[in-house]
Amino acid sequence: MNNHCGLCGKELTSIDTMLGENKLSDGNIICNSCLEKASAMNEELLSDLHRFSLKDLENLLHNGEIAQEKTVQENIDENLPSVADSEHNVLSKDLYKKRLKEIKKQLESLRANLSLFTKGEIKELPYILDLDEKILAIIDAQFAKTTDAGILLVTPKRIISVSKAMFSPAKVNEFLNDNILEVSFVKNFVSPNIRIHTKEKTVEFESFFNKDYAEDFYHFISKIYNKEEASKALSPEQNTVSESVLEQLEKLGQLRENGILTEEEFTSQKKKLLEKL
Repeated sequence: MNNHCGLCGKELTSIDTMLGENKLSDGNIICNSCLEKASAMNEELLSDLHRFSLKDLENLLHNGEIAQEKTVQENIDENLPSVADSEHNVLSKDLYKKRLKEIKKQLESLRANLSLFTKGEIKELPYILDLDEKILAIIDAQFAKTTDAGILLVTPKRIISVSKAMFSPAKVNEFLNDNILEVSFVKNFVSPNIRIHTKEKTVEFESFFNKDYAEDFYHFISKIYNKEEASKALSPEQNTVSESVLEQLEKLGQLRENGILTEEEFTSQKKKLLEKL
């Protein structure tokens, strides 16, 4: 096996291969640093790296675009088939694109602090979430003691874990509100631990990307789940409140983007809205 990056020539490390070899269509392997640099210019590389050759990446870095053969390019459209099936949804390509745009807008409004390596998981969300299901909070998190990176998100009715190793199908686990007893948090300098306590077991997630954001995420979900047994599941009234808050957060985000609100004003108003949950 080639132990050196095909682009920069540096020796590959265990970090470079932790999520699976970054192998190209011509057999070359690149390091995570080169992958990050190239995927910043073309995000398809993160979820579909094996379609591209070393020459493609060199063209991208030098010319700003990838000139692939037409027969290959015709099959690349958001990395999707014409119709996609999932356990929750059956989506046409057009509906997928619409839902992905809506989801990305929600993430922008929430100012989601996610790492570069979650783009593959984000692309899976239109298949996983119901058409009217909104994201209340999201974070980089993976199952404890595993190497699969992923995301953890909460909606008005459940917590969902999505993990996707390179070139592998997404792994989805859901925890319905009715089955969640409580959530807890264990501080750690390297990887804080978020725990979901269900009626059957306790599931642990580690967050390596941003420990402060992990604690903020926990405080948010603790307001939803750490209540008396009678209020564990969100009532219809609570659902309405949560959705209303999310809509207002989206409007605040738009006002900030349009320059009507300053960053300080946005942060202050966002805090007041979150306190209503």
